[in-house]
Amino acid sequence: MLRVEDLHKSFDDFKAVNGAHLTVESGQLVAVIGPNGAGKTTLFNLITGQLQPGRGRILLNDEDISKLPPHVICRKGIARSFQIANVFPRLSVFRNVQVSVLSQQKLSNKLFRPASQIAVEETGRILESVGLVDKKMDLAGSLSHGDKRILEIAIALGNEPELLILDEPTAGMSPDETATTMALIQRLAADQGLTILFCEHDMEVVFGTAQSIMVMQQGGTIVQGDPQTVRHNTEVQEAYLGDE
Repeated sequence: MLRVEDLHKSFDDFKAVNGAHLTVESGQLVAVIGPNGAGKTTLFNLITGQLQPGRGRILLNDEDISKLPPHVICRKGIARSFQIANVFPRLSVFRNVQVSVLSQQKLSNKLFRPASQIAVEETGRILESVGLVDKKMDLAGSLSHGDKRILEIAIALGNEPELLILDEPTAGMSPDETATTMALIQRLAADQGLTILFCEHDMEVVFGTAQSIMVMQQGGTIVQGDPQTVRHNTEVQEAYLGDE
């Protein structure tokens, strides 16, 4: 579904992404790991159009999307969450997701007119799928940190993505919240046929969830493979995981 080929992005003299390669097959859960500053978030920004590469290609279903703006990439089937929960705090949980659904349907400019009653069923189904239907009238700003992250996933689902990109989905969560969120992500992938690409610092989460892992260092790709291949790769052990 997604192929990144020899991708480069520099900021002045700093090479944030330096020859990265990545393959994501349809239906996979794929993790990107690496030390702080390895280039993971910049890579995601390139894939989703927030940045444009200096060199290399990004292919979605064999179409080159390297130079497309974010809204076009979104409509082609890629949705994304960020490191910091990005919700509308003064809108209800329901309205947060409805905004996303109406945007996908190109009706967002009518949200506070009659269109506020449009996409009610679709919004309700998304909230049901992520376990937030009982909190649909709560203000998003009043939610716990864990629920805000789940709401952000629900907002992303409103865009009807084929590929969902999650930037540190469990950052700042308690162990219980982390377990709940990762179980949700795995269930969404299985039930809705979603392909999911995520980066994460918690190695227990990564090796317990991902079917394929790509390891970055200094902007480049060390290796991509199944968890066992990555775990026993000497370069990965030296660069990131440690001798153990």
